[in-house]
Amino acid sequence: MTKPSSSFSGNVLKLVSGSVLAQGLGVLAAPIVARLYAPEAFGIASIIISISGILGVVSCLRYELAIMLPETDEEAANLLVLCLCFVVATTALSVLVLFFCGKYIAQTINAPEMNKYLWFVPISVFFSGISLALSYWNSRTKHFGRLSIARITTSAATQMSKLGTGVAGYVSAGVLIMSGIAGQVVSTTLLGWLLWKNDGHLFKGDITKKRMIEGFKRHKNFPLFGTWSALLNSASRQLPPLLLAFYFSPEIVGFYALGRNVLSLPMTLVGGAVSQVFFQKASEANRQAGKLPQIVEDVFKRLCSLGLFPVLLLTLIGKDLFVVVFGERWAEAGVYMQILGIWIFFVFISSPISTLFSILEKQRCGLVFNIGLFSSRVLSLCVGGWLGDARFAVILFSSTGTIAYSILVFWIMSCAKVRMLQVLKVFGKNIVMAAPAIIMIAVCKLIFDFTPFWVLTAGIICGIFYSVIIIEQDKELKKPIMIWARNLFGRC
Repeated sequence: MTKPSSSFSGNVLKLVSGSVLAQGLGVLAAPIVARLYAPEAFGIASIIISISGILGVVSCLRYELAIMLPETDEEAANLLVLCLCFVVATTALSVLVLFFCGKYIAQTINAPEMNKYLWFVPISVFFSGISLALSYWNSRTKHFGRLSIARITTSAATQMSKLGTGVAGYVSAGVLIMSGIAGQVVSTTLLGWLLWKNDGHLFKGDITKKRMIEGFKRHKNFPLFGTWSALLNSASRQLPPLLLAFYFSPEIVGFYALGRNVLSLPMTLVGGAVSQVFFQKASEANRQAGKLPQIVEDVFKRLCSLGLFPVLLLTLIGKDLFVVVFGERWAEAGVYMQILGIWIFFVFISSPISTLFSILEKQRCGLVFNIGLFSSRVLSLCVGGWLGDARFAVILFSSTGTIAYSILVFWIMSCAKVRMLQVLKVFGKNIVMAAPAIIMIAVCKLIFDFTPFWVLTAGIICGIFYSVIIIEQDKELKKPIMIWARNLFGRC
């Protein structure tokens, strides 16, 4: 089997270029979609997506992470088939639970109108689980171009479904849910077809019950500790839609969902790509003495330089952005985005680095962390709910998440033997670089009382200049970007 070879930044850029197009479609469609669908529809769809997300992330019992670790592709192929078996079992279990408890779940969450949409959950879990396993297989084989194409097709199918049905007058929560599933189906089908076409020989003669059982036993820490850790982590991330619906209303959930989705856009764009490439590179480096600390330190520097300024900018101009782009009725969603900003930054940094739990086989520590994170988030949202203040609930949620993820980043990097003094220097340097532009925008906004349109314009201009500075300073990142740009404009 041929494994493409490229630099870290080159592989990241392959995924980011696909994400740029995929997210670009979402950005272009978002203002139209926000005007077609009501906040209540976004809220109900977000609740269904949250439930599907909690189950989907553990549908493989975390054996998808083990696909990256074996030295032979034959062993990894058996783990992939094992993952697919668990996806089928998880889907079947979710069907049984919904059959007996679906109505009760809808009433408990205080959204009885979503009962008719709960049957989308098993469908979403099935396709997201298969896609998850296939994504890790392609990361192992360094076929990052496939993942880039899959992201584009997912976004295209999802956005076209939303817009087409919305313009036709069908603007229910069910349409939003089905559009997301349509994207999953297209992406999963594409990845499955490419895998069978290129690597099918591995699955014709090398898959045996004995090897699957051996893989099941060898990597038993993934289901024993990783599954519960991932379940708690996913549940803690998906808690706000569920508890905000319980204490308040689907409309509040809709504001939170759109605010978080827009804030996560630049983070997801880069963070997901970095995470998949980093996992593959770090897994290799861990098998070579002394190489892991440098790779971890390098990716941390790049994450800080790419993530800090966009988050600070969106935290400052969030409400203005939503008023201009989505309309006045979505202003509250912009406020939620401002509240969540710093938390999203630490999630962005920790997402790739937390794969070290698997690489260093510290799944037990990951489970302990996620128990603490889950407990703090439940408490935060419940306190805000008891007080009847949705904004305060989100503030507490964001604050506890920021503290937890910052501790996680420092601790796991110390386990990888990265120097803490260097970590603090990286933080300080990026804050100093971002400060002038942030201060200038704050002055325009607070002292000169710029309108939302001009605040947003100033933010875009500063963002462009900051991006140019970062690319100029990062030679490894600059080279593939320049090649990509020349190829793009050369075709034009």
